[in-house]
Amino acid sequence: MFGKILKIDDKLIQVENVSKTIQANIINFHVIFEEKENPTSKIVGEILGMNDEIINILLIGEIKGNFFNSGIVRYPSMKSICRIVYKQELELILGDQDFNSSGSILIGSSALYEGYNVTAKINEILTQHLAIIGNSGCGKSCGVASLIQNLFYYNIKMPLNAHMVIFDVYGEYHSSLTKINELSGINVKYYTTRTDVDEVASEIVSIPAYFLEVDDLALLLNVNDHTLLPILEKTLQYVAIFKGAGDNATKYKNSIIAKSLLDIIGSGKSSTQLGDQIISTLNKFNTPELNLESGIVQPGYTRTLKQCLNIDANGKMGALQFIIEFLNGFVINDVFDVNYDNLIYNLDDLNNALEFALMSEGMLNNSVLFEKANDLRVRMNAILNSNQRKYFEYSGSYIEKEQFVKSMFLTANNEMAQLLNMNFNYVDERFAKILTKLYMKLFFNFATSLTDRASFPIHIILEEAHRYVQNDNDINVIGYNIFDRITKEGRKYGIIMCFITQRPSELSTTCLSQCSNFVIFRLFHPEDLKIVVSMSSNLTTQEIEKIKTLRPGSALVFGSAFRVPLMTRLNLPDPLPKSTNVNLENIWYE
Repeated sequence: MFGKILKIDDKLIQVENVSKTIQANIINFHVIFEEKENPTSKIVGEILGMNDEIINILLIGEIKGNFFNSGIVRYPSMKSICRIVYKQELELILGDQDFNSSGSILIGSSALYEGYNVTAKINEILTQHLAIIGNSGCGKSCGVASLIQNLFYYNIKMPLNAHMVIFDVYGEYHSSLTKINELSGINVKYYTTRTDVDEVASEIVSIPAYFLEVDDLALLLNVNDHTLLPILEKTLQYVAIFKGAGDNATKYKNSIIAKSLLDIIGSGKSSTQLGDQIISTLNKFNTPELNLESGIVQPGYTRTLKQCLNIDANGKMGALQFIIEFLNGFVINDVFDVNYDNLIYNLDDLNNALEFALMSEGMLNNSVLFEKANDLRVRMNAILNSNQRKYFEYSGSYIEKEQFVKSMFLTANNEMAQLLNMNFNYVDERFAKILTKLYMKLFFNFATSLTDRASFPIHIILEEAHRYVQNDNDINVIGYNIFDRITKEGRKYGIIMCFITQRPSELSTTCLSQCSNFVIFRLFHPEDLKIVVSMSSNLTTQEIEKIKTLRPGSALVFGSAFRVPLMTRLNLPDPLPKSTNVNLENIWYE
């Protein structure tokens, strides 16, 4: 069938079709160009098309010894012999067929070569960030479930020290993990945002409130102005003082209240306005020593602070100087030495500290600041008065962040859990995004703090990633985007991301640029297809066109773990995730 080489034009080679027939069934098959003088080096090509005179072949790589290298550094000579690849050569392109014992993971079966599998070395695919992309209904969830199952089902050695976290926004993966949970030494641990309706025994998602740092509070309270961060910094200072300083806590509260009242007095407002504002403040913020009923000693008698606020016939507050002297007696400028060790506090404590932080910043006398900062109060109270507060309640004794992360991967029997399923199905998208970011930062900080770098690798699988991994305002508010930081820095610490998305064009460009491997299911949208084209220089126009018409469960895989882009049929997982489309025949006509 293959005759002599007729033309070499960059990577495209035209070969004589000696059979004078068109065999469409070998389109996209791989061929070898070899020379008798150099049998150890073979140029690999892919058949793009043919007519009864010419066969067009695209050069894609070279086999040297027992290794396939993608890309072209040299060309076949005009005397080279062209032939279809042999079995042993094909395995160098598709991956190890004996994947059970070769340190490889089964991806699926080749869509082109019947009876052959597509595999990837675990160290090449799971040490790099991965993107799984495709329209709704194309088989992404089944594909992801299949890949996870393959990792555990088809390996002689079990990955006993794996730590994988699935952020399951629809609660669809837990059913596909049940058989994995039955394997010897392998455990799946389930977390959920609502235990009363979850179908499997689960723990409630929770992060101790005392883990929250300034940037975490900014995310939680949806802060969109970096000028509010000092208030959150002061909030954390105050909560530590109030919870950890004993008697000094009351002294410090008295000082904050007194300074705030002195600011009100110095604001230049009328006596009536001053009295009303002082009463309003002390009704909300008071201590046993400083309140409206506190006694103020004057020559010959004692009156309460509230009585001293009375206005005389001339519209003046006659006891104002006595009030000022009384308040100055509470003002302190000492900085307390607070012991932060083993300090436990909850959202109510943070809310209390936030109120005092707002007061100390002069919010009561600054209308611009009041309007901006009042949003913090509103959002904090909204959380405190909703079911969301339970996600920050931790009933155990004080725990360090490192131990907390490790405990997440331990079952009730104190056995290692290799898989965590985080079901965020029962919270709204905004709050699910917050929880996800908080956990991401927790994992990242844990990994970067380890003395033995990458000794506790964590693989994070993020479903519907476009909802969370965005080019959002985090960089302008808190100075970084946690997903961008992980994709840029996390790999060397063993934090590996897998993004699953329908809309790559909505995903953070930084995160997507850091992905080294891709599984592309059916895509239609032109903007999304442009993103896919930009990911690899090895994709042909034919392969891009095929992406538009892929059947459910079929995908184009490419990247550093694959020698060339490969059309692959991913195996149907057993059991299936709960992600199937609605069956109208069963529902409408039952």
